Amino acid sequence: MYRERASRLPGAVVWVNAPVEDGRVLPDGCMDLLWHDGRLLVAGPDTRAYVSGGGGGAWVGLRFYPGTAPALLGVPAYALLDQRVELRDLWPATEVARLRDRVGRAADPATALEEIALERALPPDPSLRRLVEALDAGRSVAAAADGLGLGARQLHRRSRAAFGYGPKTLARVLRMQRALALARAGVPLAETAVRAGYADQPHLSREVRELAGLPLGGLLGG
Repeated sequence: MYRERASRLPGAVVWVNAPVEDGRVLPDGCMDLLWHDGRLLVAGPDTRAYVSGGGGGAWVGLRFYPGTAPALLGVPAYALLDQRVELRDLWPATEVARLRDRVGRAADPATALEEIALERALPPDPSLRRLVEALDAGRSVAAAADGLGLGARQLHRRSRAAFGYGPKTLARVLRMQRALALARAGVPLAETAVRAGYADQPHLSREVRELAGLPLGGLLGG
């Protein structure tokens, strides 16, 4: 069973998936700090669905608000694009071993992960949050860049470091998440396409298949 709660870290979500079943993790603009079978890992930003296998111990995670994890981890998001890596590949092995023991001894590993992030979190870049909010509201990349006072190249460079990809890809990912939320709430697909910012329902279907690796009906039924 999957369950989640809001984190004390602004915009973040703490989640637990146990018992673990096969699953499909869709692109959402986020990165996660993970605990699984005594290991600390990082899930980088996805440009396509990540299919996880079942079995093994529970997965515990802290999902960061889009664009906030790279400052804490000390690496640009594009270096982790479409990857799951051991935290020891990013931080000193002795430090990761200490943190691993700390989480392993904790009564609640999810809270332990959250506390580790809270101790290391840096003040978020308000311009990145404004960019996410503008794109998630359906504004164009050009309009979002103008609102931030940034040129196209500067915006693309900052987006790759923060999100792993450029603002156009981020806009596509956020638009798909908006559409899925509407469709799962029972909004008819033709109306979902318009409200989420697609040209029409076929456009919605093509984008979902490309990003999620499944047709829209398959996602809604899963």
